[in-house]
Amino acid sequence: MTLTQAILLFLTGATASGINAVAGGGSLISFPILTVRLFGIGFPELIANATNSVGLWPGSLGGGIGFRNLFDKAGRYLKTLMLPTILGSLTGAFLLLHTSNQTFKQIIPWLILLASVMLILQPKVKKMVGRSSHLPVWVGWLLQYLVSTYGGYFGAGMGIMMLACFALYMEGNVHELNAVKNWLGLIVNFTCSGLFFFGKPSASDVATVSHKMVGLVVVFPALALVCGAIVGGFTAAKVSQKFNPDKLRAVIGCYGFAMSAFFFNNAYFTH
Repeated sequence: MTLTQAILLFLTGATASGINAVAGGGSLISFPILTVRLFGIGFPELIANATNSVGLWPGSLGGGIGFRNLFDKAGRYLKTLMLPTILGSLTGAFLLLHTSNQTFKQIIPWLILLASVMLILQPKVKKMVGRSSHLPVWVGWLLQYLVSTYGGYFGAGMGIMMLACFALYMEGNVHELNAVKNWLGLIVNFTCSGLFFFGKPSASDVATVSHKMVGLVVVFPALALVCGAIVGGFTAAKVSQKFNPDKLRAVIGCYGFAMSAFFFNNAYFTH
């Protein structure tokens, strides 16, 4: 990996994890960088997704540490939701490992579109957080399992989905629930990352990757993302408590729609 590629991926990891801590939707930045051929990076979609999950999970760790001062009130939910989070992440990763790159390539634009819509609707999610209701515990488990399954499969917009579900059965403000979201997001990405190291990419996909791979993960690009993610996640978690993310959310949402159109074109109209 060249120095230019390493710097680009470090900055991408820092930016994506920073956006995840502030507004959500960071994978809408990092995933396209890993797939679009820029400075010799561009990987097949399935491999890019696995590498992205491995590269960004430390950002959730940095974000969780950065939000530790807000963990007292909502932290009790972490133990309750840990098991469905792990099970959901394993389910999503299992589904991904049994999806061909061509099929995943056709699914990706729909997932990016979903993530972009969720990002644009985030203000409504915040209003829901402000009037939390009290659903039975098993409903919270089921919702967290479904969101974690999505996170293990793709992940962009997962944090926003978590906050929307949290609003139905948790108490706490947005920043307090963000602390729980970061730790559960860490569990999702860490769990599915373990499975991605044992995936078997097709020979045709491997032939397009010039970097060292372990399973579905491209090693050195993932490490560059990891380094950036740690810095970006921790820094943004501290800054976000004093930052209004609405403008950033709108920009990333519009970018997501543009990327969705790009991937729709690649999947369905480019031969």
